[in-house]
Amino acid sequence: QLQFVESGGGLVQPGGSLRLSCTASGFTLDAHYVGWFRQAPGAEREGVSCISSSGGTTKYADSVKGRFTISRDFAKNTLYLQMNSLKPEDTAVYYCAAGFTVKHMCVKDEYDYWGQGTQVTVSS
Repeated sequence: QLQFVESGGGLVQPGGSLRLSCTASGFTLDAHYVGWFRQAPGAEREGVSCISSSGGTTKYADSVKGRFTISRDFAKNTLYLQMNSLKPEDTAVYYCAAGFTVKHMCVKDEYDYWGQGTQVTVSS
């Protein structure tokens, strides 16, 4: 059974940092496109950062470029999202996802499996 377990969310002050983790079971990260998405209340789920199966291509939403970094640890079969210089507008539920055949990275409809989500709240 394919499954993700996410962790690392929480409450942080503006300007602070968090690292989200997403450990996969039932499949290997290096064989699939994976990424992070987020959904704020009343908003559509949007792609935050995604990486190709080879790792050769990454994509970031304009709003997070220079602040967020996506990475993978194959030994732990875990996907990470390092988030620095957090802003109140980064507040959302963050989801990791995996896709088997992805033509357009970070387009949510192209990803097949999803984590349960972890809440990130940026507030003073």
